[in-house]
Amino acid sequence: QVQLRESGPGLVKPSQTLSLTCIVSGGSLTTAYYYWSWIRQSPGKGLEWMGDIAYSGSTYYRPSLKSRTSISRDNAKNMLYLQMSSLKAEDTAVYYCARDVGLATMDYWGKGTLVTVSS
Repeated sequence: QVQLRESGPGLVKPSQTLSLTCIVSGGSLTTAYYYWSWIRQSPGKGLEWMGDIAYSGSTYYRPSLKSRTSISRDNAKNMLYLQMSSLKAEDTAVYYCARDVGLATMDYWGKGTLVTVSS
C-alpha cells in the first residue's frame, strides 16, 4: 500500500517561495514506469496538474507554471519536493502529491496540505 503525505508552511507571503515536501512510503520513486505528480486545487476550482517527476528523474511541468515551479526528489529518503517562486494570492490552494500510473491516472494521493498566500 503506497502512502503519500504532504507537508508545508501553511501560510506564505506574496512574492515568496513555497517549499513543499511529500513523504512516500510503500513504493519507490524509481520504480518503472510511475510518475510522481504535484496537483493543486484552489478554492472553488477544479484540480490543476502542476507537474511531475518520472521514475527516470525526468521532470515535466504545466506550461503556465513552468517558469516558477521546480520538482525534485531524494531517492534515498523517498521524498518529493515542490518549489514555487513568486507566489501570488491566486496560488492559494490545497496542494497534493500523487502517483501517476500513466495517462494522468492517479492511483494514490496524499491528503493534501493547504497553502494560503497572504500578507
